[in-house]
Parts: sequence; C-alpha cells; structure tokens
Amino acid sequence: MTAAAGQAPVSDVESSYAWLRLAVAVALATVGGVGMWSVVVALPAIQADFGVDRAAASLPYTLAMLGFAGGGVIIGRLADRFGILPPLILGILSLGAGYIGVGLSPSLTLVAFAHTLLGFGCSATFGPLMADISHWFERRRGIAVAIAAAGNYIAGTVWPPLVQHFIATQGWRATHIGIGLFCLAVMLPLSLPMRRRLAAHTATAAAARPRAVAPFSPPTLQMMLCVAGVACCVAMAMPQVHIVAYCGDLGYGVARGAEMLSLMLGCGIVSRIASGFIADRIGGVRTLLLGSLLQGAALVLYLLFDSLFSLYVVSALFGLFQGGIVPSYAIIVREYFPPKEAGTRVGLVLMATLVGMALGGWMSGAIFDLTGSYQAAFLNGLAWNLVNVSIVSLLLLRSRRANSALAAA
Repeated sequence: MTAAAGQAPVSDVESSYAWLRLAVAVALATVGGVGMWSVVVALPAIQADFGVDRAAASLPYTLAMLGFAGGGVIIGRLADRFGILPPLILGILSLGAGYIGVGLSPSLTLVAFAHTLLGFGCSATFGPLMADISHWFERRRGIAVAIAAAGNYIAGTVWPPLVQHFIATQGWRATHIGIGLFCLAVMLPLSLPMRRRLAAHTATAAAARPRAVAPFSPPTLQMMLCVAGVACCVAMAMPQVHIVAYCGDLGYGVARGAEMLSLMLGCGIVSRIASGFIADRIGGVRTLLLGSLLQGAALVLYLLFDSLFSLYVVSALFGLFQGGIVPSYAIIVREYFPPKEAGTRVGLVLMATLVGMALGGWMSGAIFDLTGSYQAAFLNGLAWNLVNVSIVSLLLLRSRRANSALAAA
C-alpha cells in the first residue's frame, strides 16, 4: 500500500529517518525547554524587583507549569488528529509571545499571566514530542522516548547559567525578550523536518493493541497515573524550583544555586537515557518505581547535608536518581493504551506531573514563608514521594497478577 502524500511508510519505523526525527526532537526540546527553567533562575530577581514575598514570587512558575500542563493535553490531542507539526508551530509562536510578554509586563500579575502563555508554548516541546517519537520506534521505544525527554534536561543544563549571566548583565526584562526572539528565529525552521507522518498508527493488528495487560480499567489506570504524577512532582519541585533561592538563603549566592541546578539537570540527562535502556528490559512500571525510591533517598540527603560541597554532590545525585521518572509515564502509557490515544493520554499524565510541579513550587515557597526554613518543605516532599511509591507499587503488584492470570488461562 502506497503512503499518502506527506506521509511516511510504516517501514520508516526505526529507520534512519526515525533517528533523524529523534535528533530534531531533542534539538527542539533543548531550545524550547528554556521555558521550564528560566523562571527558576529569574525568581530572586523578580522577587527583588517587585518587593514581594517568596510565595508571591513563585506565582509565575506556578502559572507557567499550569500553562504547560494544559498545553500538553491540548497540543497532544491536536497532534493525534493532525500530526505534530501544526500544533508544534502553535507552541513555538506561543513560547516566543510569552517571553516577550514577560519582558514587557509592568506588574507581577501580568508577568505571571504571560508565564501561562510561555508554559503553554513550552509544552509542545515535551510530552507531544515524546508521544510522537514513540510511534517511530518499536524495539527501542524506551530508549527513544527517554532520549526525546532528555532534551528538556539538556535545556536545564545549558540555559540556567546563560539566563543567570544575562539577568546579571542585562536585567531580567531584556533577557526574557531576547529569549523569545531567539526561540522564534531558531525553532520555526528547525521544526520543518517534523512534517512527515506515518501512513497509519494502526497499520497492523499488533500495532493497534497495547503491549501489556492493563492492571486496571483504562479510566482507573489513567486516574492512578495522574495522581502518581502529581505526587512525584510535588516532591521533585522542592529542589528543582527552590535550589537557587535556597543557596541564596544559605549565603552561598544565587550563582552557585544556578550551577547546582545545571549540574542536577545535566546528571538528569544521564538518568533519562539510562532509564530508557532499563525500561526496554524491565518495563515502565518497574523503572518508575526505581526512580521514585531513589528520589526519596535524595530528598533525605538534602535534609542531612547543607554545606556548599555537599549540596553540589546531593544535587548531582538527585539528578541521577529522578531523571527517569517522567519519561517512564510516557512508556507506561504506550505499554497499556492504544497508539492512537498516545498524544492525549501522555498529555494528561504529563499535565498531572506539571500540576505537581506547580503545586510543589508554590507549596515549598509557602512553607518557607511560614517557617523561615526549607527543612519542612523537604519533609513535605518526602511525604508526597511516599504517596507516589505506594501507587506505583500497587500498579506493579496488580500487573503481575494480571499477567499471571493471562498466562494461566
């Protein structure tokens, strides 16, 4: 059967073009992923400029994450219907407009609302790209999805020191306008190789079926994954959102905090790619449980050590431990749900993780304002992490029972 114009044949799965498409996805995620991390670095400068408390200064991050969460679902659904390119271009335009809007906003309220648009645009370079790449790989799906997700952490490695430098030398407003113009100039032409589509995600009966027996009904499984996503990312948000401010409070300076964030996310790249190899061998649920347990261990280390050297070490460990958590959700979705639903369902789960990041970012700031310390915020993160571990453990137990029952039938 000949593929329609603009569509790629099914034989392109795991072809050289599939790997080229993956490389383009990583590049787009690396540039567009700035929307996840610039607000973390800019938080102290925005707080000082507007003279507000830590919780209020965290509001732009919260709205950026909410925009990211909603955008992932909307853009994922559009990608399921029209292919990735049209919604990707919509996201790029929103990202550029959001950054320029932040730089031009005269009040914290307008800065925060502009971050909603910024987050919406940034979402196009994360979940929708992971879902899209999952269609182009079969045997190596885990590693392909993990590599696509690593682009977000490459952005987290590259962008924070650059953003901190330009905020220090040019001011946070000019820095945001410059980032918006850069994203538009680079990402629009870079997205053009993504215009090809597979002829059909349901080309064969095998391709139309999930790869594993679901442990719960589809609505229940979706809900459980979403709750787990909220819980793990409330815990994850404490170091990722507040490490720069935390270092400033300890007297080490915000520049050291930006370096720790960059180190954390650089190690997260290694973790994400390694998690892909692991998921291809043991499955997404086990990989998620492993990452959740290790993330909890890293949060305990933050409670125990706060010297400058130890914070660098613990930040590196945190990145190594938790980097594979979010990609595991996309892999689990592709294991238990039909491919034609991938964009929407991955978007829903990642929306939940971003709600968790938004809630965790605000909650940690509010706890700091109440207690004058981040110790209680780390304990709060540990409690939410335990919720995540409990849900994933239940999924694993029920998956084993479902597969055992199928084998015995």
